[in-house]
Amino acid sequence: MSLIKSISGIRGTIGGEPGDCLTPLDVIKFTSAYATFIRKTTTVTTNKIVVGRDARISGDMVYSCVAGALTGMGFDVVNIGLATTPTTEMAVVMEEACGGIILTASHNPKQWNALKLLNEKGEFLNAAEGKEVLDIAAAEKFDYADVDSLGKEITNDTYTKRHIEAVLALPLVDAEAIRKADFSVAIDCVNSVGGVAIPELLEALGVNKIEKLFCTPNGQFPHNPEPLPQHLTEISSVMKKGGMDVGFVVDPDVDRLAIICEDGEMFGEEYTLVACADYVLQNTLGNTVSNMSSSRALRDVTQAMGATYAPAAVGEVNVVTKMKETNAIIGGEGNGGVIYPELHYGRDALVGVALFLTYLAKCGKKVSELRAGYPQYAIAKKRLDLTPTMDIDKIFEAVKVKYAEFDVNDIDGIKIDFPDRWVQLRKSNTEPIVRIYAEAQTMEEAEKTADDIIDVIKSFD
Repeated sequence: MSLIKSISGIRGTIGGEPGDCLTPLDVIKFTSAYATFIRKTTTVTTNKIVVGRDARISGDMVYSCVAGALTGMGFDVVNIGLATTPTTEMAVVMEEACGGIILTASHNPKQWNALKLLNEKGEFLNAAEGKEVLDIAAAEKFDYADVDSLGKEITNDTYTKRHIEAVLALPLVDAEAIRKADFSVAIDCVNSVGGVAIPELLEALGVNKIEKLFCTPNGQFPHNPEPLPQHLTEISSVMKKGGMDVGFVVDPDVDRLAIICEDGEMFGEEYTLVACADYVLQNTLGNTVSNMSSSRALRDVTQAMGATYAPAAVGEVNVVTKMKETNAIIGGEGNGGVIYPELHYGRDALVGVALFLTYLAKCGKKVSELRAGYPQYAIAKKRLDLTPTMDIDKIFEAVKVKYAEFDVNDIDGIKIDFPDRWVQLRKSNTEPIVRIYAEAQTMEEAEKTADDIIDVIKSFD
C-alpha cells in the first residue's frame, strides 16, 4: 500500500492506515489544506469549488470525504459527477469558481485514487503552490467554518455536454467534414468516464459507426489502464479484422489519447500530438511546446513550417507555463496529451479526437499513411524501481560527469542529447521509480540506449 504526497497532489492506494495509504482521514486533511490555501489566495468571490471524478470504484467514498471537508471549510461544492479531467478544468472557469479538485489517479490501477488540485483558472497548481498546500497539511493549520457559515452542495451534470459543445465550436473542428467522411471508429475507454464522454463526442461529430470496447463506467479496468501498446491488444485485434478507419483509446480520466491505425498497428502515442499540431500549424502558423521526454518529431514538424519549437520540463503545469511564455498555439506531452489553448490550457483527449478526425477527413489519407509521412523515431520507455540504498541525486550527478562531453540538460532530471538520439532520466512525482526514456531512429537503438543508461545507474549504486 502506498501514499504519495507531492506538489502534483496526493495519490495513494485505498485502505490501510492513515499516513500510509489514501484513507478518509488523509483525504479530509489534504482537502482541508487545499481549501485553506484557496481561501488565502483566490481572487474569485463565488465561494465555489468544482469537484469531478472518474469512474473508479472508490470515487463515491473519496467524493463524500472531499465534499464534507470543503463544505466544512465554508465552500460551496459544485458536484459535476462523472467528468473527465479536461471537463473539470473547463467547469472551473465556466462556474467562475475559486478552484477545483479532480478525483482520479489517471493511469494507475483501480486500487489507486488521487486528488488533483486546480486553481481558479482551471489549471494545476505550480510547484510553489503545491508545496504550500503540503506544508499546510503537515502543520494541520485548518480553520473550519461555524454552523452558520457551512457550505452547501450544488449538483450540475451538464458539463460533459458543454465541453463537447465548446469543442465543436472551435474553428478548426469541422463536424460536417467528419460526417461526410462516414468514418467507422473503434474506442476503448477502459470502463471509466471516457465511456460516457467519447461516444457522445463522436456522435456529435457525426460519427455513426462506433465499435465500443469497455465503455461501461464502473471502474473495473479490463486491462492496465495506461494506454501503452502492450495493454491495447483487444482494440488492436478489432482493427486487424478490418472495416474500421481508426481506433481511439483514452486513460481513465481522458486527458491522454492513443490512436490505432486501420490495420491494427499503433499510431504511437508520441505522434498524437504531432498529428494534431501538424493540422493546426497548416491552418494557424505559430509556436509549439512539448516536454523534454517527448519525441523530436514535433520539433521537426514545427521547424519545417517555419515556426519555433520549445521544450519544457515534464508535467502539464510546466508545459502550460512554457506555452504561455512562447505564445504557443498548441503543445502537450508525448504520452498522448494534447493542449490546445483555443479551448483551454489542459491536456484534453476530446479536442485531440476532434482535431485528428477533422484532419483525417480533410487529408483523405488512411491513418497509416498519415503516420508514415512523419519523421520516423522510436522511443523506448522504461522504469527502474528505486531501492532504499539508492541515492538517486548522487547517481544523477555522476551520470552528468560521465556524459559531460555531450549536451546535458538538468532542468528536469538528466537529459543527454547525442547527435542521433537522446536519453532522459527523471524521478517520478507519483511513484518510487526513475523513468528512463530514450529516442532513436529505430526501437532497437532506443532500447539499447535505455538499457545502457540503466546499467550505468546500477553501477553507481
